[in-house]
Amino acid sequence: MASKSIDNAFTAKSVRGAATDPTYAGALSFMRRRYSKSLEGIDAVVLGIPFDAAVSNRPGARFGPQAIRRASAIFDNDPQYPFSRDLFEAMAVIDYGDVLLDYGNHQQTPGLIEKEAETIIASGAFLLGLGGDHFITWPLLKAHAARHGPLALVHFDAHQDTWDDDGQRIDHGSFVARAAREGVIDPARSIQIGIRTHAPQDFGIKILHGYEVEDLSAQAIADQILAHVGDRACYLTFDIDCLDPAFAPGTGTPVAGGPSSAKILSVLRKLQGLDIRGADVVEVAPAYDHADVTAIAGATVAMYMLGLKAERLAGR
Repeated sequence: MASKSIDNAFTAKSVRGAATDPTYAGALSFMRRRYSKSLEGIDAVVLGIPFDAAVSNRPGARFGPQAIRRASAIFDNDPQYPFSRDLFEAMAVIDYGDVLLDYGNHQQTPGLIEKEAETIIASGAFLLGLGGDHFITWPLLKAHAARHGPLALVHFDAHQDTWDDDGQRIDHGSFVARAAREGVIDPARSIQIGIRTHAPQDFGIKILHGYEVEDLSAQAIADQILAHVGDRACYLTFDIDCLDPAFAPGTGTPVAGGPSSAKILSVLRKLQGLDIRGADVVEVAPAYDHADVTAIAGATVAMYMLGLKAERLAGR
């Protein structure tokens, strides 16, 4: 026990290296990273965004950041599979905590999220957001595009999220339409994976439908993403309902016919060639989950996002 730590989220002496808290005990942060607001020397920041007032079906994703952090405890003290390394020796990562939002004034929400994101991005750190419903991606995209210019969007989802809005709606189903119209993303270099519903417009974004994802291999899916995005700076957003409800029941708008977690994780693992400037995992709603199945999937996707970033940093 002398080599074990406890409450690494608060007691860690460094932002690098693995924690050794028992999986079942200790303060919960994302992968036991130290809670901190200091951005000096930080490579990547995990930010919780507990907002779900934009959902069109089942609420509850405001509890997503808590659930993802809890599920991530299983990854904290071994080399992270399949990256065969301690990701935190390669890069300095902190858990920045959550954005403080006023539940009684939702019109302030996008500005509050964007402002917090801008502070983190301005430091040069990679920002990984934990939602929250998919509306949170809109202010995160705006903050990233303000620094990097229009981005290619790599969007894993069962829904296109291109429903019409008036530019004022707080709606998790229209952020892609708004981003395309306002020049925040480059539709010609953007791609959506796993779509299993119809929306009125596609804005010229390439779509890999659910039935295509079923028929294609993970390598073929990754190849299409890499070829379409090319060397364009991109933003990676992952709605957990991209997965079939068998693998992610805890979400607001589940849609049957989706891929397995194993297949999509295999796709993510093959995306080392993407120039990912920011990322998020959204729509984990633990009230509808069973045995943390969805939370574990969400935490694993988030860990893969950090793994891709660590590999890119290691190769610089």
